Amino acid sequence: MKIFDGCEGFLWRHYHENNCNAYLIDRDMRILIDPGHEHLFQHVLDGMESAAIGMEDVDVVIATHGHPDHLEGARKFGKPTLFAMNQDEYEFIGKLAGRYFRIPEPDFFLTAGDLAIGAELFQVLKTPGHTPASICLYWPAKKALFTGDVVFNQGIGRTDLPGGDGEMLKQSIEMLSGLDVEFLLTGHGEPVIGKEAVRKNFQTVREQWFPYLTR
Repeated sequence: MKIFDGCEGFLWRHYHENNCNAYLIDRDMRILIDPGHEHLFQHVLDGMESAAIGMEDVDVVIATHGHPDHLEGARKFGKPTLFAMNQDEYEFIGKLAGRYFRIPEPDFFLTAGDLAIGAELFQVLKTPGHTPASICLYWPAKKALFTGDVVFNQGIGRTDLPGGDGEMLKQSIEMLSGLDVEFLLTGHGEPVIGKEAVRKNFQTVREQWFPYLTR
């Protein structure tokens, strides 16, 4: 699915098995955000093939957080493709997974603040709550926000998994709601497109879900 020029969305619409949406930024460098489950990676390959992009053409793979349905697919890539995630998240998931889930080793870590990849400038936003150190990626030039599992179309990320925290998730969502966003590109479900639609979505989330968020 073409989101806008320079951004493709590989949306997961199959309900028989869980997987995340993956997004490909296709500019002077190519960035794949949240490659999904390893055993369901054909979903991403099909999308990349439709965009005439091979795995060797991807410069950077980014994981918004460490859950397998967002992270595993990074193991499909070899050098020179680079992999990045937050260091605290990497260490948390590593301890949680133990020997049962092999986490790819990041080539660099994402920290809050500006992130330049090629000619594009992004902002890495620390957004704990679904997990202790999940991040969202904001692309100011396109007013696009990649939210991982922090906020969805009419919904929010779970807080009942290890490291989840309802109060922190509320704070993260409130912070995101203050950004100038026209494309809310969520980790599951349909993206929210249009500035007014994004505003209304944050309002709906605030009214319908915040009362249930507790530590």
